[in-house]
Amino acid sequence: MRIEKYANIDWILFLSTLPLLVAGLITMKTFGLGAESDYHFSRQIIWILVSFAIFFVFSLIDWRFIKKGEILMFFYGIAIAVLIALFFIGNDIRGASSWIAFSSFSLEPSDFLKLIIVLILAKYFSRRHIEIANIRHIIISGIYVLIPAVLVFFQPDFGSALVLFLIWLGMILVSGISKKHLLLVFLIIVLVSAVSWFLVLKPYQKERILTFLNPLKDIQGAGYNAFQSMIAVGSGEILGKGIGFGTQSRLEFLPEHQTDFIFAAFAEEWGLVGALFVFIFFGIVIWRILKNAFLGQSNFESLFGIGLAIFLMAHFTIHVGMNLGLLPITGIGLPFLSYGGSNLVTIFVGLGILMGMRRYSRQARREDIGAEFLGPK
Repeated sequence: MRIEKYANIDWILFLSTLPLLVAGLITMKTFGLGAESDYHFSRQIIWILVSFAIFFVFSLIDWRFIKKGEILMFFYGIAIAVLIALFFIGNDIRGASSWIAFSSFSLEPSDFLKLIIVLILAKYFSRRHIEIANIRHIIISGIYVLIPAVLVFFQPDFGSALVLFLIWLGMILVSGISKKHLLLVFLIIVLVSAVSWFLVLKPYQKERILTFLNPLKDIQGAGYNAFQSMIAVGSGEILGKGIGFGTQSRLEFLPEHQTDFIFAAFAEEWGLVGALFVFIFFGIVIWRILKNAFLGQSNFESLFGIGLAIFLMAHFTIHVGMNLGLLPITGIGLPFLSYGGSNLVTIFVGLGILMGMRRYSRQARREDIGAEFLGPK
């Protein structure tokens, strides 16, 4: 294919993902010795290459066809059906039946669901921007998210359910919905939660919730992972211990260091300087996503870009927060760094769709008009 076909790609955005991907690969390579580190390292490279291929292919597609509601509802229905099927055929990993196992790899459908929800909400809010202040739009959009969120929650995968809620909350705030109506919904949620706490939940269920919210109260039990993560981050200090010298991960004190706690493993070896490196490049990615969103041809493209940014920021904030002991442990990976194909492919699918939308953005249209009257640059 000619290189001109990829002229619509935001190369600053794409290139900004590379240092994050490399940081994740380097950190995985330092885990343990021999086959253990090579396994995650080599498989992650394969997932990166697959993600890149999908990104470039999707950037060539004119995505205006996806505005048709029946197409999105078709994928939404498939996603719901798959989530229901997971209760019967799901592969149990880390206590959650959230995975579909194939011969040599597993996929987590909830990751792809998050992108579908972004598209659904972008479609819904873009068509109702004039009457968006009506409270029924909070309720209807909430139902779209509530159904899959409940299914995901009972897998159980509280982290993904929380991300779905944050996507809905973020997109509803930027869509222009009345804040008074939104406050009313939250008051109802608080009321239902209070009644459940005092009249429905058993003592042992309350104890589980309290331990979840404050894991450090049980360091030898539920709070062990959070405590070890905080040790790893703190021991990295300013410049870190050096590549391959992260004792918390290498000596297996820090569990799931390739996924749930990769930020802690990275910070231990690279220190505060390395952590700032991650924040800077992730910030550039979010900036470029939002910049492209604001150039969208219509509200649908703009809301999709904003929703994609919210999706990534939710993952990033929850992951870093739980690694620093500021948020409960939820099993959410760090975008671009954590091991795993489902989340990485989903992210690059979203970025590829955004680049495809960039082909007919307002900026692209202005450039076409300029070329028509002034000639090519």
